[in-house]
Amino acid sequence: MYFKPNMPNPVLSGRTGAKLGTSSSRTNRWKSDHSQMDAPTDSPPPVTSTKTRAPPSKETQVRSPPRPVSGVNMAAVDVIVDNLVTLWRIPAVRQNFPLIFVLISVVGSLLKELDVVPQTYFSSSGNALNVYFVKVSWGWTLLLLTPFLLLSNSAFNRSVSFLSRRLLSLLVATAVWYVCTQTFFFIEEVTGSCYETGTKEVLIKELATKASCRRAGFQWHGHDISGHSFILAYSALFIAEETAPMASLRTAGLSALPRMVLNLLYVALNLIVIVWVWMFACTSVYFHHTSHKLLGTLCGLAAWYLTYRVWYVKPLSPGLPPQRHPKEQKQNA
Repeated sequence: MYFKPNMPNPVLSGRTGAKLGTSSSRTNRWKSDHSQMDAPTDSPPPVTSTKTRAPPSKETQVRSPPRPVSGVNMAAVDVIVDNLVTLWRIPAVRQNFPLIFVLISVVGSLLKELDVVPQTYFSSSGNALNVYFVKVSWGWTLLLLTPFLLLSNSAFNRSVSFLSRRLLSLLVATAVWYVCTQTFFFIEEVTGSCYETGTKEVLIKELATKASCRRAGFQWHGHDISGHSFILAYSALFIAEETAPMASLRTAGLSALPRMVLNLLYVALNLIVIVWVWMFACTSVYFHHTSHKLLGTLCGLAAWYLTYRVWYVKPLSPGLPPQRHPKEQKQNA
């Protein structure tokens, strides 16, 4: 008989091959796992390549915001200065500012006579603002206004003659303050008498001077013109006049340091004006007789008017503060 050679069954061989392939792969995997286990333990671990990032360039680095000069945020100061300059440039504010003191004095005196204002911290003469500011008010005014006047006026004209004339306004104002206050003291001295109490019932004729009367523990009563009303009104008007050039200096192209100093002085002077107006109101409500306060207020207004509205407009005078920078005058010509 003729026998055919055994031929592989393709179906069976495919299945068998798949099984053999699977088993052989498992065998190879088992061998590789055991070969790794049998490998020496002191072999170094596989090195993985890591890419190191280059440091960021100067263009991509985030720059921190600049630190404020001397701990002061000058951008905020500039905003405050701009708002103050805008306020003082309103014609109604500058024109009616002197009248505010008359109004406060009249209304405050009326409230005092009616006794409708309750006692507060400011009804005592020992309050901090009165002790440390009002009693040395002229010193505060000169301390802040002198450097401001020099820096602001030198931005307009640096000639010695011009600056000397402008500095004379400080001397004139100081002379006005001294003469008026000494006159008030003299009037109180010659019109007063010494009394045992504030009710003026018992007159002590032996003590004929204010100093001797107070040293003995008694009270001196005379025509006491309010020096507080005078000096607070006059100082506030004086500062308002001499800080007027700030409106032109905002566009004068000053360097950083002078501009910073001027801005800080300008803000400080405006704060002082606020303190003077507030303490003027407290004086009107709590202290002095009505006639004494009104007379002191009118003396302050008269001193301001006679200097800045009458004398300073003439050639032989310290002159008014410059209102326009020379560059602005050329542009408007």
